[in-house]
Amino acid sequence: MSFGVFIARRLAALVATLFATSFIVYGAVYLAPGSPLDAVTGGRPLPPATLRAISHEYGFDKPFLVRYWDWLTGVLHGDFGRSIVFRQQVSQLIEPRIGTTVFLVVYSAVLILLVGVALGVVSALRKGHTDTVILGATAVGTSTPSFVAAIVLISIFTLQLGWLPALGTGSGFSDELKHMTMPAVALALSGVAYVARLTRAAANDELRREHVDTARGRGIPERLVIRRHVLRNALIPITTVAGLTIASLIAGTVVVENAFALNGLGSYLVEAVGQKDIPVVQAICLILVAAFIVVNTIVDILYAVIDPRIEIGGSSS
Repeated sequence: MSFGVFIARRLAALVATLFATSFIVYGAVYLAPGSPLDAVTGGRPLPPATLRAISHEYGFDKPFLVRYWDWLTGVLHGDFGRSIVFRQQVSQLIEPRIGTTVFLVVYSAVLILLVGVALGVVSALRKGHTDTVILGATAVGTSTPSFVAAIVLISIFTLQLGWLPALGTGSGFSDELKHMTMPAVALALSGVAYVARLTRAAANDELRREHVDTARGRGIPERLVIRRHVLRNALIPITTVAGLTIASLIAGTVVVENAFALNGLGSYLVEAVGQKDIPVVQAICLILVAAFIVVNTIVDILYAVIDPRIEIGGSSS
């Protein structure tokens, strides 16, 4: 199978998965207790004629599959419907918040990739006290939830030291970077620890292989041995775990954005659920799940790019 056909199949699978996801997201909201009509009326008793008019306005009088198809075609054109609470287009409400969530996820992903891989490599190469300290720190990191990390970071760096602001997103890139540092660290902490431990295990496994001993015996400099023969061969498991960890950050933003009062999609999702604003909940859930699926598809494609020994869609050469 050629690389182009491989990409085409992955993209086709991505589209099919997104289609199935959209149906689940749309239908799951209607399986929740209460009816969509109650969410619009606030549960107030209204005359039957008024209820029929509201049902017709929001399309609740149509069959479920018809409502879903109308919603899906609107989504494909960038129309997520109208907010029940604010009577505005959902796209207008969520658009200003997307940048905050993207900034937070990207910042956290960079921390995971740089710090996590670096700690794992150092732990694998420097046995003894350094390895023990890193293993202990990563054990604590993997068991620390993001909301606990947020509380600890605010207590130390805001209340005690006064170095970093705890609330808001700031204005301008440098100020925004300062405001988003603690949220990004809180979100990435467990991911950094997990990737570091996986990188250590993968690097240790490669260091024990015969081709590494052969390379050293031929007098190849140690840094080249580590880069070409250890890290390159360890990239597949590292990429797998790092990709899944970064994808999981998308769901973690819900907790972190609320802890640091960030005006992102995660905090707005919690607000919309509390207000029973169904169109907003559907739109944000679809965006978050779609982002998760896209990241996993990218990781899938990266396998063939990182390691040419992997035969695309066929047997190993």
